[in-house]
Amino acid sequence: MTDVLIAGSGPTGLTLACDLARRGIGVRVIEERAAPHRESRGKGLTPGSLKTFGELGAAERLTAVGRRETVLRKYFDGAHVSDTAVSDGLLIGQWQVEEALRDRLAELGVRVEYGAPLTALAQDGTGVDAELADGTVIRARHLAGCDGGRSTTRGLLGIRFEGYTAPEQAMVLGDVRAPGLSRDFWHQWFTSDGGGILLCPMPGTDTFQLQAPPEPDERGEPLPPSVESFQRLFDRHARMPGIRLAEAGWLSFWRVNVRMADRMREGRVFLAGDAAHVHPIAGGLGMNTGVEDAVALARTLAAALTGSAGDDVLDAYEAERLPAAAAVLADTAQRHDRVLAAVRTPGRGTEAGLG
Repeated sequence: MTDVLIAGSGPTGLTLACDLARRGIGVRVIEERAAPHRESRGKGLTPGSLKTFGELGAAERLTAVGRRETVLRKYFDGAHVSDTAVSDGLLIGQWQVEEALRDRLAELGVRVEYGAPLTALAQDGTGVDAELADGTVIRARHLAGCDGGRSTTRGLLGIRFEGYTAPEQAMVLGDVRAPGLSRDFWHQWFTSDGGGILLCPMPGTDTFQLQAPPEPDERGEPLPPSVESFQRLFDRHARMPGIRLAEAGWLSFWRVNVRMADRMREGRVFLAGDAAHVHPIAGGLGMNTGVEDAVALARTLAAALTGSAGDDVLDAYEAERLPAAAAVLADTAQRHDRVLAAVRTPGRGTEAGLG
């Protein structure tokens, strides 16, 4: 029987695994995906997360790839208006964060088990039985659900995910190449009609992360993300006819979700990261809040597994992180509103969501 089974190998699950493994606690990590992804997704680390990764022995790998200072170049109706330098944290793709944490975890003797979706779980007074899709049952003293906003763990526990989801699709995203576009800036084009498009150069790659409101079809319904749609949005808002977008390695869409679990613990099973809370992207706090969850959960589990305290010490995790999650939801909702209001003014951009 392993000490802790972690479902999900995103930044939250990998941070938790590294923290537990360095303490000498037995850990396994299962992942539904068949292999690691290479998608930029969450792209910023706060100083707090970098400090955590330094303690885990992974920070140097990240700072060697990421960018400390990013210059936001703002345009309005096609004209360059202003530049703003931002240097609080590290610009880096989520897949690169996960790669660095996986490498560190491997040094600690643990490897992610891919193609292992969780399908059922049961628990008793001494442990948890986690059943996988192939019928394998893993016995662990505790289980941590770090499996994202559509968390299987949360669903199996019957934990409510309270809050709201905006009915309309707010943004399309993708990783694209844009030959000829300067990689010295995070380009942010806004227009007087309320539209816009953002292209952020991802360090260590030749791609940009693209963000934009979706293109409507003839009925006003949002078109799915595609390179062709991205190009039309770019031509409309950036007005740079010499730039042709290409090779989208990741296509996605995002809508405003403000939700949190009504509890983060059910017996010997815990939720962390997006499995426990989701919120607007303004400020780039999603991945970082999950890292904070992982640190708190590792501390709690270590106290229960290696100390003389009884199981009541496990209550400390939810007592700490549930109020923190509620605060982040409220904060990011306000940040999101600030950004939407700010970008209607020439020279303002996503920096309105910082601080």
